[in-house]
This record gives sequence, structure tokens and C-alpha cells, in this order.
Amino acid sequence: MNCEEYRQAVAADPSFDGDADHLSICEACQAFRAEMRALDGEIARALEITVPALKLPELPPVDVGNAGSDNVVSLPARKPYARPAWYALAASVMLAVVIGVRMFSIGAGYESLADEVVAHLDHEPYSLRPSTKPVSDTRLGSVVPADIASMDHSAGLITYAQSCVINGKTVPHLVIQGEHGPVTILLMPEEEVASAVPLGGENIHGVILPVGDGSIAIIGAREEKLERIQKSVVNSVRWDT
Repeated sequence: MNCEEYRQAVAADPSFDGDADHLSICEACQAFRAEMRALDGEIARALEITVPALKLPELPPVDVGNAGSDNVVSLPARKPYARPAWYALAASVMLAVVIGVRMFSIGAGYESLADEVVAHLDHEPYSLRPSTKPVSDTRLGSVVPADIASMDHSAGLITYAQSCVINGKTVPHLVIQGEHGPVTILLMPEEEVASAVPLGGENIHGVILPVGDGSIAIIGAREEKLERIQKSVVNSVRWDT
């Protein structure tokens, strides 16, 4: 089970507890499951709120004129709405909307590859924590297949390695500790760009570099000098350049 499959399972059922092996090595999915379970708890607490009974206005009697009683059809007495039923329905709709947004925001449409790359950083803010603990070679090798790149720590300390989805394709997402903070690397062998695409934000800068039939995104703090990391990462790539 990959990240996208696992997150869909948890979004559909926050109590899902399958694939413990994947969860034990994937910090991103651990955080996603915790968030979805917290949301599920909020919905459960919302359902416990006491809601005032729905009051309907009293309607005046209808003047039937000279109509005889034989021509008048009696209507059954209006029953008051059951509070638990309509409130539970409203809460269920809200839960479905929130879960739907979370599930499909992973593959939501963006105007450009650059927009999706920058937005992806917001989806995984925990990946940008400063750290001195490198990922294991086993973990790094499982995220970055040999036919994509030959990665080591020559470009800097790699503290995060995760398979993520960009534009519907699973790509390696790495974080290297730079001089001014974590630097995000996305290796995208199937995302071709015609020329370098600058990336920017309030506190970040970066670039999407064309590499053969694919591309590499590199994003760091505004003060970070990315040239050395760019050169090392580009030289590590093994797909058709």
C-alpha cells in the first residue's frame, strides 16, 4: 500500500488500522491519520450538542366556504421533526464534504506544475523541521529507485525521504538540511519543462530545472544559496538526460 492508497483508506474510515508496516516508516501518513482522527473526534463531539427543538409557526384555519364535509379530506397531523435525525444528517453531510476535500485535494487541479510544487510544501509542513538525524540508506533506497537517481549525503544531510504524488505521479520527495534551513527536493522524471521555472513565496525561493525528459524542483529559504545543491542533485540523476 502506497501513501495515496493509505490516505484514501484513512479518509474513508479514520479508524482504519491496516498496513502497520507502511505506517511505521511514513511520518507523512502518521500525521495524516492523526489529523483525520482528530477531525472524526470533532464531528463526534458536534453530534452530542443539544440543539433546540425546531418550532413551526401555527397556521390559521382554512376557510372552506360552503364546501360540505363530504368534500373535505382530513390531513394527518404534522409531526415535529426529529432533532437527532435532521442534525445527524447535517453533521454527516459536513463530514462527507470535509473528507471529500481532504481526499481529493491530493490530486486537485492546479494551474501549473509550479503551483502544485509550492502547494505541496504546505501539505507536508512537518517535512521542513530542522534535524540532525539522517534517513537510513535503506529508507533512501526505497524512496529513490536506482533507475531515478543515485542519492547520497554529498549534497547535504538528507533528513526526510518520502514517496509523494505530484500531478498524479508518485515521485521522490527529499529534504536536505541547508545552511539556512531545510531544502526540499522533488525528483520528477515524467514532468518535462521547456526551461527553468522560478519558484517563489513569502519566505522561500527555488526553481524547477529541466533534466532530460523530466525535471527537478529545489526549494529553500529565501537566504539559501541553492547552486551547490542543484549541481549535486542534477549529477545524481540517472534517468534519460
